[in-house]
This record gives sequence, structure tokens and C-alpha cells, in this order.
Amino acid sequence: MFVKESANIAPFKSKLYLASPTMHDDSMKYMQEAYDTNWMSTVGANIDEVERIAAEKSGVKHAVALSCGTASLHLCTKLAGERLYGKTKVGHGSLGGKRVFCSDMTFAATLNPVVYEGGIPIFIDTERESWGMDPIALEKAFTIYPDVKLVVCAELYGFPSNMTRIKEICAKHDALLIEDAAEALGATWDGKPCGSFGDYSAISFNGNKIITGTSGGCLLTNSLEDANQARKWSTQARESAAWYQHEEVGYNYRMSNVIAGVVRGQYPYLEEHIAQKKSIYDRYKEGLKDLPISMNPFDECNSNPNYWLSSMIIDEAFMCNQTRTDMNASYISEHGKSCPTEILEAIASINAEGRPIWKPMHMQPIYCDKDFVTVEDGIDVGADIFNRGVCLPSDNKMSIEHQDRIIEVIRKCFE
Repeated sequence: MFVKESANIAPFKSKLYLASPTMHDDSMKYMQEAYDTNWMSTVGANIDEVERIAAEKSGVKHAVALSCGTASLHLCTKLAGERLYGKTKVGHGSLGGKRVFCSDMTFAATLNPVVYEGGIPIFIDTERESWGMDPIALEKAFTIYPDVKLVVCAELYGFPSNMTRIKEICAKHDALLIEDAAEALGATWDGKPCGSFGDYSAISFNGNKIITGTSGGCLLTNSLEDANQARKWSTQARESAAWYQHEEVGYNYRMSNVIAGVVRGQYPYLEEHIAQKKSIYDRYKEGLKDLPISMNPFDECNSNPNYWLSSMIIDEAFMCNQTRTDMNASYISEHGKSCPTEILEAIASINAEGRPIWKPMHMQPIYCDKDFVTVEDGIDVGADIFNRGVCLPSDNKMSIEHQDRIIEVIRKCFE
């Protein structure tokens, strides 16, 4: 074993993050307005405007501003469950033990709401060409489990998969589609905004997203009735009586008018942020083009990503020996080869932040006993991408010089 010479690259004085908030003065103006007018609650002009803009930008009729993306996904799931299986008794989830097809290579928040509502997730393998849910595996899953009536699909790192095909498959099998567009705000597939494909969809304004409120999210729907039901649930399901009257379980999920002020001030800069993220992706692609790696894949004819996180995957023949347990990773350094663990350590050595690709859900201890459907038996695409993939620093405030140094560090890993 030997150590490669990345240590002689000077570290950044301030940490370079994977993706941090990019703020604008407009947000401070709307936050101050909420403060000055004393609208410091979960109602106010900022919330109204965020809902209007979010619906318009996402190509749907209605948006419901909520405390976070996960809350949005939860209420999407509850709406879908009650639409499919009817209202449930207090203490019983709306999915009542029903199976649900879920994206496999994603963050746990995509599918945890399925469990909140008493559903059983079945994981659908990843498409190599997009890193999203594989439509062929989804179609296969319906032949194995023809009773399934709900699909939860996530768009990874702002790079849409074939959402048109996934929606067609759902329609063919009379299944509802929940679209987790948390990472894909501003992206499109075949000219249609991400967030508009699902029967119910969710977007996120978490601190690292392309538009941020430090927290927050929106549920998206074309149904006014469902939007109003979600608003009711999000405010503890209070009935319209003079006193506090409750006939169903509710949640404290409404967005703050102050947080909404941050989001409202961010939205005018969405296209600017996307352009900055695309420049980062393009510089990585150019700077690493002669290495045995490739960047996030996408369909250049149909997909218009938001480029939220630039990621790369190492060619299989150029992977050094890497071992991962549930909590730790190690590797043996080799000339001309590298691995995600080595690259992430090298990036960290100059005070920058990278991250492994999402570990697939079927590999997670909490979900490893759940069924998993692949296109071809014995070929696990998501596990392979997780093994060879790396999320690179993608902060849209980093300079070209910053990124050049990251590229230099990566290049040295293959020497």
C-alpha cells in the first residue's frame, strides 16, 4: 500500500461545502416584512405567494406550503392512501399493510412516509442511464405484484429519469404516482416540469437545495379538494367550529410565514442557480474527461436537469480494492486506479465536502428484509452505482479556482 501525492495541494481556508444556501437580499426584505407586520405565524402574504409561485413554476394548479419536504411527502402518501383505500380509523395508517413500489437509490425520506402510513415498500432497481427508477423493472414488478396501486418515484440529484414512461406504466396498471421532486426543482422531462408528473408531488426547500428557505417544502396537486385537505391536516385537522373541534388526526406541518419569506425571495433566482450548477457540471466534465470516469448520465434529448449535485462514477476496470461495512470503509491504493473512499478522503484533506452516492434502500439495515425487483436477476444496478459513485462539491458559490483544485485532487487519485 502507498499514499498518493494529494497532500501537497493547499487546503481551502474556509470549508467548501457540497451545496450550501445561496442567499439574496430579496429574502431579507420579505422576512422583514413579516416581522414588521407581525405576521410571524403559519399564515401570511409570504405563504400565499410561495404557494402561487410554486404551483406556477411546477406546472400544477395548487401548491400547499409545508414545514419540510418530508411533511409534503407524508401528506402526498396519506392523500393517495385515502383515495385508494378510503378513510381510516384513528391510529391506523391509510395504506393498511398494502405494498407500494418505491425508488431504491434515494434518501430514506422518499419512502419513510409509506411506512408512516402502514405501507410495505417494495424497492425498484435503478436505471443505469439516468440513476432513477428503472421503467423496465417497474413493469416487471407489476407482473409479480399486480395488486399494487401506488408508486413513489424520486428524481436523483436533479437529473430526471423517464417520468413520462413511468407515468404511463402507472396509468396502465391503475396505480397512483407520487413524485419526489425534492432534488429536481426547475428540471424538466420532455419539456414538462418535474413535480407535475405525479398525482401528488413534493418539492423541498431544505438548506442544501437549489432554492432554500433553510427548511420547508410544498405538496403539489391539480386537485383543489386535495390541496384543501392537506392544508387542514397540516394545521392539526381543526374543523371549522368556533372551538377546537377534531374529527381526524392532524399534524403541525404548516410552513412559517418567515420561512416563506426566504423562499419567496429565492424563487426569482431559480434559473440563475440552475445556470451556475450547469457550469459546475460542465467544468467537471471537461476537467475530468480523460480519466476513467463519467458524470451523472441523462437523456440529452428529453431531460433538462437542474444539475443540483454533480456526481461521477468510476469505470469498473479502474476501481481499486474497496471494502465497505455498514459503518466504515477502507481501500488499498493502486497506481492508475481509485475508488470513492479514496477520492472522498482526498477531497476532505483540502477542506472540501463530498459524499457517497445514496446507499440503496434495499441495502439499508432497516429495509433489507423488503422485496427488491431488478431487471435481470443477479444484476443490482443501484448497488453498483453506490459502490463506484461519488457526489462532488457542487456549491454554486465556489470559484473556478476552487473547482480546479478539486479536479486536481481527483486527478491525483488516479496517478
